[in-house]
Amino acid sequence: MKLGFGLYNHMLSRENYDFAVQCGATHVVVHLVNYFHQGSAEHNHDQPVGNVELGWGLAGGTPDEAWSVTSLKALKAEINDAGLELEAIENFDPAHWHDILLDGPQKEAQMERLMGIIRSVGEAGIPVFGYNFSLAGVAGRHSFTDARGGAKTVGMRGIDQINNTPVPNGMVWNMVYDPNAPVGELPQISHDELWRRLEWFLKELVPVAEQAGVRLAAHPDDPPLDYVRGQPRLVYQPDMYQRLLDIVPSHHNALEFCLGTLSEMTEGDINEVCERYVKQGDVAYIHFRNVRGKVPHYTETFIDEGQIDMRRIMEILKKNQFEGVIIPDHTPQMSCHAPWHAGMAFAMGYIKALQG
Repeated sequence: MKLGFGLYNHMLSRENYDFAVQCGATHVVVHLVNYFHQGSAEHNHDQPVGNVELGWGLAGGTPDEAWSVTSLKALKAEINDAGLELEAIENFDPAHWHDILLDGPQKEAQMERLMGIIRSVGEAGIPVFGYNFSLAGVAGRHSFTDARGGAKTVGMRGIDQINNTPVPNGMVWNMVYDPNAPVGELPQISHDELWRRLEWFLKELVPVAEQAGVRLAAHPDDPPLDYVRGQPRLVYQPDMYQRLLDIVPSHHNALEFCLGTLSEMTEGDINEVCERYVKQGDVAYIHFRNVRGKVPHYTETFIDEGQIDMRRIMEILKKNQFEGVIIPDHTPQMSCHAPWHAGMAFAMGYIKALQG
């Protein structure tokens, strides 16, 4: 297996590449989508803004040039020059596929756009593209100082507010794609309807991914609840991953395997779930993180203080000869001048020790 870091768009710098190498990483997973908090600072999963993440309220719209073959090859060369490999890109920009998620009038044209992106990713030699087929995205998490030593982290303390804040028109995945959308909210749909939309997405895009040599990797819903902000979720129990895989059986229809999210689910044993999907060869890469609790009451923890036996997970990966990348993710922020870097360095050191 390979060790890597996940880096957001604003973190794609030689300084952070050198940090990754110094920690012992050999690969990176990057986000090209520009996340800008409306009226505030840049924002990502590991650096929450405010006390309650009912919705990020972000503006989307990554420039088209960022997804071109030329730009992707340049980024890959920049990362290679620092001694790293570019393993995956994580997440489409909602501005590029909102009508695919919403079954809107532009979905055919947007699918052509996604096909072009996947072909460009393949031509640039990037083997994996992660995505999360979700209308509401990540929502409902609170900021706490509940990790060891009072470190800042996030989690859930019930669902009282989540479904009282519906997704407004012009927004999907907590990102505004149409600031001029009429006032109102997205109509609630059924789970079956959301699965129908996913089926169309996979049947259209997986054949293109096969031709391009790119694995599409699906992230489970975070938080793993059946509804968030009034909208249904797809993968909020472990067996639902299998349903997704069975829609288009292919090596290129794969999983972005988030241990923390899977452990927060109310069904399944995390060791058995990991064994099942890794043994099947369906896992493209892994978010290697720990948590304490189940939805709707959980806390994201340091890698060594949660409910998952990370040593046992590493044994399962080794036994099944997992060859993908594992990255630390959502680590608590430590009390120093570089909270994210310190938390990630601690997690990577722990992972390297487990790897042996």
